Formats: sequence, C-alpha cells, structure tokens
Amino acid sequence: MKERSDSLTLMGLIAAQSRLPDKHPMISVIASKQSILEAGIGGEQQVADVLGRYRFPFRNNIFHDLSLSSDTYFQIDHLLKTPHYGVVLETKNLAGSLEFRDNPPQLIQKREDGQIKYYESPVVQLERNIELFSAWLSERNIDLPLYGAIVLAYPKQHVDIPPADTKILFPNLVPPFIKSLPREGKGLDTSTFNWLSSELLRCHQTYIPKPVCESYQIPVSAIKPGVRCVSCGNIGMNKIPRSWHCPVCKVTNHLAHEQTLNEWFLVVKRTITNRECREFLGVDIYTANRILNSMNFICKGTFKDRVYKMDFR
Repeated sequence: MKERSDSLTLMGLIAAQSRLPDKHPMISVIASKQSILEAGIGGEQQVADVLGRYRFPFRNNIFHDLSLSSDTYFQIDHLLKTPHYGVVLETKNLAGSLEFRDNPPQLIQKREDGQIKYYESPVVQLERNIELFSAWLSERNIDLPLYGAIVLAYPKQHVDIPPADTKILFPNLVPPFIKSLPREGKGLDTSTFNWLSSELLRCHQTYIPKPVCESYQIPVSAIKPGVRCVSCGNIGMNKIPRSWHCPVCKVTNHLAHEQTLNEWFLVVKRTITNRECREFLGVDIYTANRILNSMNFICKGTFKDRVYKMDFR
C-alpha cells in the first residue's frame, strides 16, 4: 500500500501567509486556496480510511495519491489493484448541490449561500487518468482491465444531475462496488502482480509545486525573513553557538534552520545562493556555507556562482 503523502503545496501556502505582512492583498487569496486544498485532502482521507478498514476477500494493493508519467504527468487519487482489474477513484469534496453537465463537460456547484461555481468535469479527469494509466500499463506489456468511479467524500453532498455514464459513490459504497466488478480470465500471476506493485512505487513522482511567490506573482521582498521556531512558530530565532534560540518561548534547537530553508524552496524560489541564505536566516557567510553544505542539497556551479536546490523526493 502507498499512503497519502504530505502536500508540499499546502505546506507552502501555510508558510507563505505567516511570512507576508498582515494586510497583504494576497493573504486572502492564498487562504482561500488553502481551504479548498484542505477540503480536497480531507475528502481523499475519508476514502483512504474506508479502504484501509475494509478487508477484501481477494489479493489487492491500494495506492493513494499516486503520481505517474505516461504521455504526460498525471495524478490518481486512489488506485486499487487486483490480479484481475484495477480501479481508479477520483474524489471530490464540494458542499452544496452538484450538477454534472456533459455538453460542455463541467461540474456546477450550487452552494447554500447562493454562490454558483464552475469546475472542470471530474468525469473528464477520471477518463483522462484511466486512459493515461492504461497507456502506462501498455508500455510495460501489462493487460489489466480498468474501471473507474467518482467518490463524493460526504453524504451531505447532493447530486441534482448525475453524469450519464459514470458511477457516483459515497465512501461506504466503494468496497461493495469494487467487490461487484467481474473477475474474468486468469488474471496476473503472483510474480507479475508483485512486480507491478513495486514498479508503481518506483515510478511514483513526488509532485513539486511552483514556489508560492512565482505562482501568485509576489515579490521576494514582501516575504519576511528569519528562522521559524519549531516549537511556537515565531519567526525570528536568534543564532547562538551550535544552535538557535527563540526569544518568545525560550526553546533552543540546533536544526531549526532546516524547516526555514524548506519554506524558502516552497515559498520563495527553487534555488538558493549563499547570499540569499545568509539574508534569509540572518547569519554570516561562513555559517551559511556550513549550513548549505550540511543539508545534502543538489548544488551547481563553484564559489560565488554556486546555487543550491532541494530534492523534495
């Protein structure tokens, strides 16, 4: 089984808000994006919990938040693999009444407060993922029937107009749906089944989002520098010999700079130089050099031209 990964996108959005000035106009935009993302993650976790509790009477592997590449990069919310078929699940967590339109394909959300929002059809997303995953399997000479369904994370979601040809499920209906699918033919032998599981894990690619500043056109100068306290979250730990000290909660931590540099790559830029490091952490050139060379970054260039990049994988 592959569990859900921590969302680097969510981590970046949360960090960015606390590093922007209190009344910065992009805070509300980023906060809204965070809420949408958290709702989606919460919905996917609901499905993951149901699948985790259920014991199917046949061999299976479950992969959550699976990212692969065929003709293009694609992400699957949930994949259940058996020797006889695979099931691709697309999860949605949208409050209110939902209408699945076919021409043009779109999802219309009518919220209780009267707001109407329009989204790309999950049916199109599901069909695209099944097509791309089928191509990924074909590249490896694997012939495995694929089925799909859209899962609405909570029963409070109401469907006014369902899609014409796509199954809509609530989480507790997912196991019966999977059990009802036909198991025809010999299926994958044990060796191939196990190899495919290993190959899926090997080919999974961690999704690395663009830095928040790049995505939302925020100037780097707007981002508050300083080392974040790993205990209270205060930005502004002081460097002391071989450690960092928080003036607010009085905690000391010798690796506090690591979280702060993670935030740099998620919020500010994909790369960092010694100068940028010492300005962001508030340290001298020698301390910055020691820190950068201790964190197993990917580095390019020499001396003054050297840049460092984090490998989030």
